Amino acid sequence: MFVELMLLLAGRTVLITVAKVDDKTLRVNVIPTQAKADENPALTTPLTFTGPPEELDAELGKHLAGYVQTHQQTASTLAEAKATLEAAAKAAQEEAKRKAEERKKASQKPSATATPASSAPAEPVPASASTGTLGLFPTTTPEPASLQAKGGLAL
Repeated sequence: MFVELMLLLAGRTVLITVAKVDDKTLRVNVIPTQAKADENPALTTPLTFTGPPEELDAELGKHLAGYVQTHQQTASTLAEAKATLEAAAKAAQEEAKRKAEERKKASQKPSATATPASSAPAEPVPASASTGTLGLFPTTTPEPASLQAKGGLAL
């Protein structure tokens, strides 16, 4: 029985309680304690055996060996899952940081290209503006004298 518990005892304390249920029956509880404060509670699930002493003598060791093996597999699976989640979280943070840097660079480029464009020569004046007809968004402002000559208001 204790040989089977050695793997489980390597990283934690195990409490074993034995209680008499009736004249012919015993109850044995195997309770692993929490190894770390942030450990998954599944690793502290107790195991209970109830039966006559002769049956417990014959079978308890085999059942403990299976319990310890399952416990070790669960611990390994939980550790792998935790490592995978941490790696995924780190990758997501790095991706978000990379995208934020790309957005920052993209927002800086238009302002840098807008400066040379503003120093470029003005576009030619459309024919409608030179004839005195104003569009909705004129590209040049007509001279006040030309407006007075055509009967418009002076600015």
